[in-house]
Amino acid sequence: MTAKNTTFDLRGINHLALVCADMRRTIDFYSGVLGMPLVKTLDLPGDLGQHFFFDCGGGNTVAFFWLADSPDAAPGIAAPKGRPDEGELASAVGSMNHVAFAVPPEEFDDYRVRLEAAGVAVSPVLNHDDSASGVSRHVHPGTFVRSFYFQDPDGVLLEFACWTREFTEADVAHEPRTAADRRVSSAH
Repeated sequence: MTAKNTTFDLRGINHLALVCADMRRTIDFYSGVLGMPLVKTLDLPGDLGQHFFFDCGGGNTVAFFWLADSPDAAPGIAAPKGRPDEGELASAVGSMNHVAFAVPPEEFDDYRVRLEAAGVAVSPVLNHDDSASGVSRHVHPGTFVRSFYFQDPDGVLLEFACWTREFTEADVAHEPRTAADRRVSSAH
């Protein structure tokens, strides 16, 4: 990445806070399946719930709230209903669509095999490029990231991704869309 923030010295994501239905199941998945060490736990005041932090590398953490009064999940609103390869990408404005974890390119294919062996349903590998479809079957000079998707036990969409090339000024070439460009569904 050649661009640099000159306004603030940001050093990555301190933590991303998500909500789970079952903290034990969340620990089993994030520490047990994904190998992320549980590094901090706390009970929230007033019996509100819990907040647990998992190390996801590089000094960054993924945190989960277990809140006694959380409403049920709202797939298709608060998060996608499924994986992008299943045609599910939409989530509501202000929602978190997915979490992409950076993985070493040389381990990428092995990590997918290991997740499958652990019983995790994973998407096909997507070689993201600038073509009309946005993906290609094979890595080529226009491929900028390789990834695959899977979901945690609460349906949070996760991705393992690895950059395949450096970005240049030519990679920033699209006119930003506005709220007026949205196709708003009356179903919500």
